[in-house]
Amino acid sequence: MLMSTQANRYAHQLLEARAKSQEIPCISRDTELSIADAYDIAKCIMDIRIAQGETPIGRKIGFTNRRIWANYGEREPISAPMWSYMYDDTVRFAEDNSGVQSLAGAVQPRIEPEIVFKLGTAPSPDATLEEIADCIEWMAHGFELVACPFPDWKFDAADAIAAFGLHGTLIIGEPHVLSSATRRHLADILTAASVSLSYSEGAEFTLQSAGFGSNVLDSPVHAVWQLHQTLKTQPQFAPLQAGELIATGTLTDAHPIKAGQTWSTAFSGVTLPGMTLSLI
Repeated sequence: MLMSTQANRYAHQLLEARAKSQEIPCISRDTELSIADAYDIAKCIMDIRIAQGETPIGRKIGFTNRRIWANYGEREPISAPMWSYMYDDTVRFAEDNSGVQSLAGAVQPRIEPEIVFKLGTAPSPDATLEEIADCIEWMAHGFELVACPFPDWKFDAADAIAAFGLHGTLIIGEPHVLSSATRRHLADILTAASVSLSYSEGAEFTLQSAGFGSNVLDSPVHAVWQLHQTLKTQPQFAPLQAGELIATGTLTDAHPIKAGQTWSTAFSGVTLPGMTLSLI
């Protein structure tokens, strides 16, 4: 178990690496780092960022896509989801589902197509999956740009949790307010939904990959329920609140990106428009 001074020291190291766009060795390389230790570091980071004027506006859930777990983890594969706060300066909305994003300062950036929710009400402590869905005010499609300070994207789960959950920037498309009827069936609707992810560096788009809502812990709604359950075991963090934005995790693997590319998505099985994002 880390002492508070150690957690605070690692928090400052990670924040400095982020500010200077630097890679650093994994914390777990020289320290026995548990998942609980990693969240203690995350709590220190949150306190520092708030003190510096940033405002948490939601949470990103990472590694909800079981299909990619085996691709990550240095000493052992990733085997569970994790989460991190998102802030007012790391989240923005794309006009007409199209945007431009600078990669300046992003360390080893990758792109993830995700379903994003806004909570209209806070779930009760014992909320069921259906009650979680009923708390959702709107859903949208989003691109999360993730970044990794650890060389070659090699890390253990605890390292990823401590390093901001690898969250860089979230760009959100047009929100779709949900009717009560849609909320009742939302988990099943999104389970069956699919997305295609393409990119271009010129005139032609190339299909990069495809994913399904079922990849995300069976449904993005289930990912929120799982986060809700996790937070009940972490009293150092606030439970889910009304107004929070929740990025539920990538529908595909995370793909490396670079300036000059344009990425786009298209959905089937759900009434969400795709997005186009140009990287500079």
